[in-house]
Amino acid sequence: MIEVNHLTKYYGGRPAIQDLSFTVPHGEIVGFLGPNGAGKSTTMRILAGFLSATEGTARVAGHDVATESEAVRRRVGFMPENNPLHDDMRVREYLKFRARLKGLDRPTSRDRVEDVIEQFDLGQVQGRMIGELSKGFRQRVGLADALVHEPELLILDEPTIGLDPHQIRTVRQHIKELGKNHTVLISSHILPEVEVTCSRLLIFHEGTVVANNTPRGLEQSLGGRHRITVELQAPQDALHEAWEEMAEIEHHRILPAEGDFSRCALTPRDGEDLRPRVSALARARGWPLRELTRERHTLEDIFVHITREDDD
Repeated sequence: MIEVNHLTKYYGGRPAIQDLSFTVPHGEIVGFLGPNGAGKSTTMRILAGFLSATEGTARVAGHDVATESEAVRRRVGFMPENNPLHDDMRVREYLKFRARLKGLDRPTSRDRVEDVIEQFDLGQVQGRMIGELSKGFRQRVGLADALVHEPELLILDEPTIGLDPHQIRTVRQHIKELGKNHTVLISSHILPEVEVTCSRLLIFHEGTVVANNTPRGLEQSLGGRHRITVELQAPQDALHEAWEEMAEIEHHRILPAEGDFSRCALTPRDGEDLRPRVSALARARGWPLRELTRERHTLEDIFVHITREDDD
């Protein structure tokens, strides 16, 4: 669906993106992750045909965005950050207007407007002025606009920015549904949001892509030093002795927990999973076991680690 080769964009002599190369196959939900100014929005605007590149090429569904921009726009639905809707138009009126602008004839545009109003549950506000809508409904109108001409590729720049948790959940569910029939690009600097929505992540840092992998693959790239947390009902002296004798444990920390339990944080050597050994030890010693969990690397850990490596 997307082929990007050595894409570069300069603003006033400074690169917003530099030498980007990546591909996106059909049917994926791909997240563009990174801080503000990392190059996510610039890349999306180039792919959508709203911005020209300084160097390199980008193709969408086999069409060059620079030389075949009209063909690209027919295949792309783009919802920019701070979606610029027409506040003085009613929802249905606006969607019909947008459908006609995107080349649909009157009967088709009428049918497609009905479809997207139903798809994004806009029936209750279809006759209201867009300027009167809440932020959540405005985002739904933006998604309906992006989808009204049935594009193959959806590009959504910060689609949940400014929404409350309930609105975020609603928009996230819409995006997941869209991913069943479309290729979707989403940019965000909200790390948990990207993690639960996307099947693959591109991490941007200072205008370059520093990582391109699945969330699981990115986690594995950090290595296996996953700390174990265990709560046991046992004397602290016995716990210290047990952890000291276990060669797989590099270091440990023991704190009092609720009741007669102790909470232990165990760091393994060489990425070994300590849980089977700890569970077996608790059974053998007759120590009641209340919790045994393995800490995951968060996307924040991954992002900080990758960008720090890049800086170094």
